[in-house]
Amino acid sequence: MSVLVVTGTDTGVGKTVVTAAVAALARARGASVAVVKPAQTGARPGQPGDLDEVRRLAGVGDLHEFARYTDALSPAAAARRAELPPPDLAAAAERIRSLDRDLVIVEGAGGLLVRYDDDGATLADLAHTLRAPVLVAVRPGLGTLNHTALTLEAMANHGLEPAGIVIGAWPHRPGLDDLCNVRDLETIAARPLSGALPERSGRLDGPEFLLAARDGLAPHLGGVFDAAAFREDCAARARTWDLIP
Repeated sequence: MSVLVVTGTDTGVGKTVVTAAVAALARARGASVAVVKPAQTGARPGQPGDLDEVRRLAGVGDLHEFARYTDALSPAAAARRAELPPPDLAAAAERIRSLDRDLVIVEGAGGLLVRYDDDGATLADLAHTLRAPVLVAVRPGLGTLNHTALTLEAMANHGLEPAGIVIGAWPHRPGLDDLCNVRDLETIAARPLSGALPERSGRLDGPEFLLAARDGLAPHLGGVFDAAAFREDCAARARTWDLIP
């Protein structure tokens, strides 16, 4: 069994879409895939959560949500407000290990160091316990370089293996900041991009989403994304930016 942890540099950066894309490609290859959400926040009982999006996008039905809290806060804060027990990441690790699948994808809540309980347990601790590589969803625009560098530094401090960085929502009309940040993101990560999924990929369904996943993720994630070609295209467009009417 392989375990992959998906986190982001912030909330709303495309973690769920990246998770679904990896799951969809693995499923298309015939692998058995389970997706785990240790804690879902911002959803009432019975409301759709992130795993429902994974089901819709990737067609994966082997889904496991371990805890749910109504308030859109960190798991620790949401549990306090609800007067419910916080997520138990040690128990979560055991439950994840018990899943007999080719691939188990674990999607975090918010960023890598968001607190899951008042003792300060984080997704980084869970990934370390599982000895799982971590895939980071990032933004393309202003602010992403600092957020990405801090996330990768935190990963290194926790002894975590990076599985790569993926731009969670690449704009249909990228700005100069988006285009120029691609090279710097790769410099910060010390590796090529592991993908760039088009914005609004989460609005696609079935075959269309699978195609977007294939084109938007690198070969080690099951896709055909060419990081070098993408980087050169961005550089060329940035060089001619002042000539664009």
